[in-house]
Amino acid sequence: MTDLPLLPTTVVGSYPQPEWLVDRQMLGSRLPPRVRAREIWRVSAELLEQAQDDATVVAIRDMERAGIDIITDGEIRRESYSNRFATALDGMDLDNPGTALDRTGHANPVPRVVGPIRRTRPVERRDVEFLRVNTDRTIKATLPGPFTMSQQAQDDYYHDEEALAMALAGAVNAEVRELFAAGADVVQLDEPYLQARAEKAARFALPAINRALDGIKGTTALHTCFGYAHIVHNRPKGYPFLEELADTKAEQISLESAQQNVDLGVLRSLGSKTLIVGVIDLADNSAVEHEDVVVNRIKNALRFVDPERLIIGPDCGMKYLPRETAFGKLSVMVRAAASVRAGL
Repeated sequence: MTDLPLLPTTVVGSYPQPEWLVDRQMLGSRLPPRVRAREIWRVSAELLEQAQDDATVVAIRDMERAGIDIITDGEIRRESYSNRFATALDGMDLDNPGTALDRTGHANPVPRVVGPIRRTRPVERRDVEFLRVNTDRTIKATLPGPFTMSQQAQDDYYHDEEALAMALAGAVNAEVRELFAAGADVVQLDEPYLQARAEKAARFALPAINRALDGIKGTTALHTCFGYAHIVHNRPKGYPFLEELADTKAEQISLESAQQNVDLGVLRSLGSKTLIVGVIDLADNSAVEHEDVVVNRIKNALRFVDPERLIIGPDCGMKYLPRETAFGKLSVMVRAAASVRAGL
């Protein structure tokens, strides 16, 4: 990575997609899709990639203007954080989807596993190449993790969740290598279902995650959370599966804390990991926190982790915010980090 300041700032992944690109009312009124949801796009198929490129530049420039140190492409090309990658794999029947319970307990259409999981082509390589040529900032690419994808599919082939997760991990590993080759400085695996399915996670999540990161030389992160506050309203205060992540190969652990007022004493249990701590509450889609509130959240995290191992970020779910609110929240986060940095 390029030189970063103490207490660098980042984003989890997503940024609001423009109204002219997606039907935001439709996007916000449904669960994040696991199968393709082409109906959310307002632009015709033949012009969609060009429109997504243009909207991605808008997201990049917003993050730069806000002062974010480690940026993403805003996941502008995605219908959800996971389906762009999961639905590109061989072995998934997308025309005849299956059903799985989401973390709210509701049935959701999901890819149906009907054969060996194989990654036969790069999925996000062009996304990273586009981001790399459009910014000189440190860049991060995001992928769904193998455990979470195993919980978002109907397995009609392996009949063994652990075997499915390990097959998905192999596909993720190949994609991670591709994304570093394309110019990513950081690659992050998103694993929200570690918290939703903590008992299953205890059985086979760590081997799958470590297989996904096996042999990877670049900087890797693992994000975990309670689910989008916009969607999941019954959220626990603490993490049922977090301390175990000290044993992952990921160098960075990303977690949300502001929305749930999480006891950050748990950070001590994550060993020498670099920690990306969410200090921006995204449950309120209209209000931008006062800088002093964010400063206090950062200082609270510093009670439990050295500043050299702390990265400042928002909680996850920024895609559901109005763009002006998202920009305001990122801007105040950057100012708060600068204020705390100056006092160290």
